[in-house]
Amino acid sequence: MAATPSSMIPLGTHAPEFSLNDVVSGKKLVLSDLKSDKATVIVFMCNQCPFVKHILKELIHVAHDYLPCGIRFIGINANDPEQHAEDSPENMEKLAKDLEFPFPYLFDDSQEVAKAYDAACTPDFFVFDRDMTCVYRGQFDDSRPMNNIPVTGKDLRASLDALLENKQISQNQKPSLGCNIKWKK
Repeated sequence: MAATPSSMIPLGTHAPEFSLNDVVSGKKLVLSDLKSDKATVIVFMCNQCPFVKHILKELIHVAHDYLPCGIRFIGINANDPEQHAEDSPENMEKLAKDLEFPFPYLFDDSQEVAKAYDAACTPDFFVFDRDMTCVYRGQFDDSRPMNNIPVTGKDLRASLDALLENKQISQNQKPSLGCNIKWKK
C-alpha cells in the first residue's frame, strides 16, 4: 500500500463549484445547494483504499455528531473504476446504503473536481467556512492502518469545533496520507 500525502492547498482558497451525480439518489447535486452557512466538509474518498476503510466508521460517526450543528459533509470519489471496479458508482451506492452514509456520496467521473481541488489521496479532507473559504485541509487524525493509534477524527473535530466556537483554527495542519487518486490513463 503506497502512501501519498495530500497537496495542502493554500488556506483561504475558495471552494471550486461543482455539479456531480449522487450515487444513492441518482440526482445531480451542486455544491452551492449542498453547502452550509456554518461549515462544509468535503472529503475525497473511495471504496477500496485501506486508509479510507480504516477511518470510515469514525468518519460517519463524526458526521452524525456535527450535522445537527449545521455542518454539511460531502463525500466524493474520483477514482477510475476501470482500474478499481470496487470504486464503480454501483459499488459506491452499495457501500453508502450498507453503512447508511449521512452525507451524499458523489462520483467525479471526469476527475475535473478532484483536479480543481488539487486532491491527491484518499482520504483527503477540506473544510470550508460559511464563505466557502478553505480553513482546514489535511488529515482526519494521526491513525493509519497498522500504526495502532486509535481512530478519533481529532484533527477534523478540532477544526470544526473552532469554527463553531468562532475561534481561530490552528495553522499547524498535517497532510492527510492515503492511497493516490487513481487517475484515468
